[in-house]
Amino acid sequence: MAEHDLSQKLMQFMDPHMGLLLLEFLDMKRVKPTHEAQVPIYTHEGILEAKIALLNKTNMVDFQMDIYKELHQTDKVPAEMDQRRETVVNQIRQYKSEEKPTILRFLKDKELVHQLKEEKNFTLEKLKADYDIAPESVEVLYQRAKFIFDCGKYTKAADLLGNYRALSTDAEKSFSALWGKLVCEIVSFEWDQALESINTLRDTIDQKTFSSPLKQLQQRTWLIHWSLFVYFNHANGRNAIIDLFLQDRYLNTIQTTCPHILRYLTTAVITNKRRKNVLKDLVKVIQQESYVYKDPITEFLESLYVNFDFESAQQKLRECEAVLVNDLFLVACHSEFMENARLFIFETYCRIHQCIDIGMLSQKLNMEPEAAEKWIVNLIRNAKLDAKIDSQANTVIMGSQYPSVYQKVIERTKGLSYRSYMLANNIAKNEAGKYQVNDDTAAL
Repeated sequence: MAEHDLSQKLMQFMDPHMGLLLLEFLDMKRVKPTHEAQVPIYTHEGILEAKIALLNKTNMVDFQMDIYKELHQTDKVPAEMDQRRETVVNQIRQYKSEEKPTILRFLKDKELVHQLKEEKNFTLEKLKADYDIAPESVEVLYQRAKFIFDCGKYTKAADLLGNYRALSTDAEKSFSALWGKLVCEIVSFEWDQALESINTLRDTIDQKTFSSPLKQLQQRTWLIHWSLFVYFNHANGRNAIIDLFLQDRYLNTIQTTCPHILRYLTTAVITNKRRKNVLKDLVKVIQQESYVYKDPITEFLESLYVNFDFESAQQKLRECEAVLVNDLFLVACHSEFMENARLFIFETYCRIHQCIDIGMLSQKLNMEPEAAEKWIVNLIRNAKLDAKIDSQANTVIMGSQYPSVYQKVIERTKGLSYRSYMLANNIAKNEAGKYQVNDDTAAL
């Protein structure tokens, strides 16, 4: 499974606090597997070392020291850890001993702040005029939020960053604060707020003027990776991930910097029955990028819809199961993915066969014959397919599947308005040419 694990690639584009969530999943899966296909990819010691490296970029020194002691089975820690801890503790003591800035005392009155926001009076001018809050004191919110965020107090940091963005006039820092607010919401599992922040960031990145196209590309790459936490946990996330990732600018970003994200886009499409309309475009992208990136999930679609190789699709589906249960973002999609993937196989197989042996089909679906028969019966009943089961011959007999009259009309008139426009335009040009020739002749 190590060859299909994306943890190290993903963490390159994530905040250290988010990387800790990935490591926690890998460690928990190792200790308490929830599925027989779950296999330990990394050793416990390797995960602990990775945690120590990530925590070195934060202020959570006590947590880092505890992990170090567990890893090395000792009560002593390196001198640099003690020094870092002393630095953080001294900073906390300094903040507590100093007189609390006016703006922090003001923000403690939650009811007043809420009222001002409701009345749309939570502005720098209003606070300066009525509450004697100096504009330069707003920067205190940014500094404190960053410090307490690195200490692991995410909810409080998110609150300070939200207030900072409402009051700040520094566009760059306000943009940075929005990223900070998003990561706070992600690690606090506040998915509704996080989805709002992602939408705001997307609009800001699209509208913002960057010093170079490369920086805008980097910003989109980070947003794509951070959004995985939200899209695979929010109720409407799998619709949102398809809408965002299939936009030209974001699809270009995926193809340029992170083709491994195709795993998550493919899973979102397969598990979303209402979005089959994008399947054709997705398969085309998977084909284009197969020389750079492929895994069992992307290869499953390619085997089924490009090569029509049912044996290969069956093999890839078995491999998909192991990939799904060993991926933090996809583990919750396991059952739904397998169900829909079998449905894709069944539908594709039925398009090219009229009489299907249930025993052979059960092999294609990677199911026991009895379970496959029950599954097919329920599918025919629920989807109202024109099919019946011959129990004696142990076969499924498909009825003739003719496209509806409405579908024929839609297909034949597709693009009719555009072609009519082009025809009218060409006629107009020809007429204009005739008049030009007549005018030239008259002049002669």
